[in-house]
Amino acid sequence: MGSVAKKGLQKYVSQLQSHPLRTKVFPFLLHAERAYFEIYRFKRGMKLLQAITAAVLSGISDTVSQKLSGIPKLQLRRLVLKMLFGFAYLGPFGHYTYILLDKVFKGKNDSKTVAKKVVLEQLTSSPCNNLLFMIYYGVVVEGRPWMHVKTRIKKEYPKVQLTAWTFWPVVGWINHQYVPLQFRVIFSSLIAFCWGIFLNLRARSMALPKSE
Repeated sequence: MGSVAKKGLQKYVSQLQSHPLRTKVFPFLLHAERAYFEIYRFKRGMKLLQAITAAVLSGISDTVSQKLSGIPKLQLRRLVLKMLFGFAYLGPFGHYTYILLDKVFKGKNDSKTVAKKVVLEQLTSSPCNNLLFMIYYGVVVEGRPWMHVKTRIKKEYPKVQLTAWTFWPVVGWINHQYVPLQFRVIFSSLIAFCWGIFLNLRARSMALPKSE
């Protein structure tokens, strides 16, 4: 066994002397290829984790919302559709949004750059997410006619977006300033879960009749 290893080493040294560049580059390329696939697997795993996290938290948030709304029996169809929205849209959209913002601003993390990221995010993805969710919830989850959903969106959307702008910029600042890129979707999903519960509690308290 020792002689085989010795012969192999001698052959390698001979090749290194005869063809130094080829002998050095080939192992490097193999190592680089392995590293590339490890990074690819990690990124793919993170994207799936973010989508699953968004789905699970959407499901938990909706379960709590149904209980707070006084629904006696859990509506499984509504729950599944909310989780589907989190998995298919919120998770992947957030994943690529944060990557794009980092590329646009070249990974900078100073206060001025973070402020620009937050402003850009609040003027683009925030209004888009809220509008799409209201359309999805009205048309798909509740199964209402488009004209009814359209009328309700015209009435409620400005209030929803203004409320979002009083809260989410602070979350965005913390997210971009302190949270690593691969965990930003998970962090925003956690805050979205808490925010959804808060809004339901507020809506319920406003709907309760005042005591004399």
